[in-house]
Amino acid sequence: MKVSALLLAAATLAQGSSLIPRQRASLCELYAYWSGNGYELLNNLWGKDTATSGSQCTYLNGASNNGISWSTSWNWQGAPDNVKSYPYSGRQFARGRKISSINRMPTSVTWRYDNENVRANVAYDVFTAADPDHPNYGGDYELMIWLARYGNVYPIGTKERTVTLAGRSWDLWVGWNGAMRVYSFVVPSGTVKNFSADVKEFFRYLESNYQYPSSQQNLIVYQVGTEAFTGGPATFTVDNFSADLQ
Repeated sequence: MKVSALLLAAATLAQGSSLIPRQRASLCELYAYWSGNGYELLNNLWGKDTATSGSQCTYLNGASNNGISWSTSWNWQGAPDNVKSYPYSGRQFARGRKISSINRMPTSVTWRYDNENVRANVAYDVFTAADPDHPNYGGDYELMIWLARYGNVYPIGTKERTVTLAGRSWDLWVGWNGAMRVYSFVVPSGTVKNFSADVKEFFRYLESNYQYPSSQQNLIVYQVGTEAFTGGPATFTVDNFSADLQ
């Protein structure tokens, strides 16, 4: 993605040991935000001003210590090559975790789109930075894992190679977003709607092949969502997202 925005508001809901469908929150403001149970949810309409028309709302469907379920409904027109939004759910964690000190980053997500005739992606987004207190809208490095690419949208940079990680092939795109180095692992075709992996495996690959400095980089954000360009109305639903640091 380009850059997500600063979190501007917070609210909390009740704790639970499993996903509780009766938990609800509606997030329709520019950076409307919810957090609880170790997860957060942001509407994040950071690029909406490039649209000629449109709107978006994000909804919490349930949350617990085991994960979060949510959806977002959107309709955007104009500037087809510009991202309008990146609503996401993220794992919360204490700052100051060096990537080299994390042994595993297990995660899983199950998702669906009700309308795939759009320009959008579905992607993990992970920022790291030498400064453990770096603002969460960027970093020194960005690692993306694209699980879907609709409407011929592309990552930042250029495709350099195809690699095998987490039991499947990925096209690796490398580029710059300002001063931030961006590595995007993109599923070559189709979609991956049920994804389970250890994200640390992707970092290990970058260490070995791109001199990624894991001992100098702190984890800033660890999230999954959808970048919406144009199209709709469409609803993106995450039936469950979970992530951990071990």
